[in-house]
Amino acid sequence: MPAGAPPAIRKISEKYDKVFEVGCLEPQTDGPRANAAFVVLARNKELDGVLQSIKSIERHFNRWFNYPYVFLNDGDFNSTFKETVDNHTSGSVEFGKIDASMWGYPDWVDEKVAIEGIAKQGDQAIMYGGMQSYHHMCRFYSGFFYKHELLQKYEWYWRLEPEIKYFCDITYDPFIRMAEANKTYGFTIAVKELKETVPNIFRYASAYKRLNNLTSKGLWEMFLEDPPEDEKSSEKDDAKIKAPLPEEITKIEPGKGLLPEVDVDTMEGEKYNMCHFWSNFEIAKLDWFRSKEYEDFFNMMDRSGGFWMERVRMFFPTPQ
Repeated sequence: MPAGAPPAIRKISEKYDKVFEVGCLEPQTDGPRANAAFVVLARNKELDGVLQSIKSIERHFNRWFNYPYVFLNDGDFNSTFKETVDNHTSGSVEFGKIDASMWGYPDWVDEKVAIEGIAKQGDQAIMYGGMQSYHHMCRFYSGFFYKHELLQKYEWYWRLEPEIKYFCDITYDPFIRMAEANKTYGFTIAVKELKETVPNIFRYASAYKRLNNLTSKGLWEMFLEDPPEDEKSSEKDDAKIKAPLPEEITKIEPGKGLLPEVDVDTMEGEKYNMCHFWSNFEIAKLDWFRSKEYEDFFNMMDRSGGFWMERVRMFFPTPQ
């Protein structure tokens, strides 16, 4: 490749799905708009980081599409924050407060035990694991943001975080394209999670799947480890080679007749491959969060204590 030439675009895997567009298009601004909004969870002290994010999303997308913003805070936004944000957005802006029922420790949890669990994660140097506010945020975005009164009128949401940057223009409307393709959830990146951050999340997800007799429509397998090739074929190969030894021999042969070693990370013969979505860049249909299935799953995960004793950021696999 000659010096100074742009790098080649690596094709994105289409094993599970494919992107809507590759490269940049002319802005498609003459079409309909979705019933959608950006949702930003922030505090007054994060104003500089919020402005960075607004400038980026306006520059690369919203100057053409003018979608509204909903800002949420567990405290009160001050006038400086509100006025500054209003001056930098092309769409309308609403500011809301999160009440105690959606933030903090619920009345059924032992707060002392929860705080000790969070402190332990800090001692283990788990990133953000020792911050109570981070755990409150994860729980809020997992089971409450879509219940906030300011979100009730919307069908779609785009999560926007402080201190982020977009590097490419988004010249089509992802809300409209997702609706046209019957999509429910969109993400930017899926990476490997650290095992020590969520040691039990797969156990509960697998248990929910089993208890509710759910069958995979394809996405569940994205989160499973492939068994090693030698394990797949060993039992078949052994059966072809010879028949099992008589019981009187196996009883005296060391190691024979013992139960196989149990893999503590395996559930129903399946093992989590630690793949997870970075939900801080997600776009989703809010009806999915509001469904009974999702609510039941959240309640089970909530009662498990994972939002305190682990660094759980919940995701319920959906077929779209």
